[in-house]
Amino acid sequence: MALFLKIIEWSDDSKDQLVYKYPLKNAGREVNQKSKLVVRESQEAIFVHKGQICDIFPAGTYDLNTEIFPILSKLAGWKYAFQTPITLDIYFVSVKQFTGVKWGTANPIMMRDPEFGMIRVKGYGSFAFKVHDSGVFLRELFGTNSTYKTSDITDWLKTMLISALTDAIGESKISALDLAGNTLEFNEIVKHSIQDKFKSIGLMLTNLFIENMSVPEEVEKAIDERTKLGILGDKTDVMMKISAAEALKDAAKNEGMGGAFVGAGMGIGAGAGLGSIFGEAFKSAQQPSNGGAGAGSGAAAGGAVCPKCGAHVGAKAKFCPECGEKLAAKKFCPECGAEVKASAKFCPECGNKF
Repeated sequence: MALFLKIIEWSDDSKDQLVYKYPLKNAGREVNQKSKLVVRESQEAIFVHKGQICDIFPAGTYDLNTEIFPILSKLAGWKYAFQTPITLDIYFVSVKQFTGVKWGTANPIMMRDPEFGMIRVKGYGSFAFKVHDSGVFLRELFGTNSTYKTSDITDWLKTMLISALTDAIGESKISALDLAGNTLEFNEIVKHSIQDKFKSIGLMLTNLFIENMSVPEEVEKAIDERTKLGILGDKTDVMMKISAAEALKDAAKNEGMGGAFVGAGMGIGAGAGLGSIFGEAFKSAQQPSNGGAGAGSGAAAGGAVCPKCGAHVGAKAKFCPECGEKLAAKKFCPECGAEVKASAKFCPECGNKF
């Protein structure tokens, strides 16, 4: 004996269930004119007879009779309407928003950056969706399943979303430096481009959030270096000298002179300006001074100074013992090293008497 139902409803207490099939066929339960349909807010009820959608009911309470089932009455060919029980498939569909669905790029997105060339980009965020057309959703996705949850479809939705994001990044030709500052624009571009695909399966993408777009670590380092140079402006030579000093400091930590020379070589390569400063200092130190200590020491020994190499020579020497320069035609003051005439009796520079 069939059990004539009085209340047909779905008390949805889940957070992720999209579809619930009412178990009419269990224990011979059927529908007749004494039955009442209750559809709660954020729900729709779909009546299916012999595999064909008959009627779709939004939120409300309905007494089941031929007046509210014009299509079903015609299909069933009822002569006495619901006075004779009829077996149906009744599906309740949740039309509320399902929010906080996480997405992320399992594999990096390849993009051609105008400054860095081909680089890999990763991103993550969340999105929200809802059933837009329950009839299309039944035909295209859940079919005759007794239940259908968000987990049954979210992986596919994420794939469509990431594909649309990849196309948007490629078409934008934007620099990796500007990705983080244009997430809102990408949100709208991706949402607009993918909306038709969602609607084709009875869904609607209600919100999309790109929380972060990141580049590989080596690109981040290059961006940091470029930022440093931008801050220094025309003081890049200072940056080079600082880099050279840091390289020399690191070399000093190495064991042995070999490590030191390697580090010094790296430092000079990074900061040629500092190397030139050292070179000038060494050059100045090696050059003789006409009035310096070399001349003084030569004079103190009681001789002259070679005008070519600055070496001390004896007072009566005709040639320099160091470089071989001929000295016979020249005379120098033994006190200050100044050149004087051969017949002079006093030095014109310091007044020393010969």
